[in-house]
Amino acid sequence: MLQKKLGQRIADLRKTRGLTQVELGKKVGCSVEFISLVERGVNAPSVAGLEKFARVLKVEVIDLFTFAARKAKSKHRRAA
Repeated sequence: MLQKKLGQRIADLRKTRGLTQVELGKKVGCSVEFISLVERGVNAPSVAGLEKFARVLKVEVIDLFTFAARKAKSKHRRAA
């Protein structure tokens, strides 16, 4: 489940940045096939890979693990 959420987060960030899977793969240094597997939650990048993804996507590594459901909960807590 975590792997799928991570993949979706990477896909969302990639799209927000206007990058294709091919472009992200070139910038990160991996194949488009690997990008696809990561985004579908089939594979996950190594720790070093997470750092590369974060750098290319212009976020901190922790931001790769900031999922929509988590954001919604934290907003709800602030309102309470």
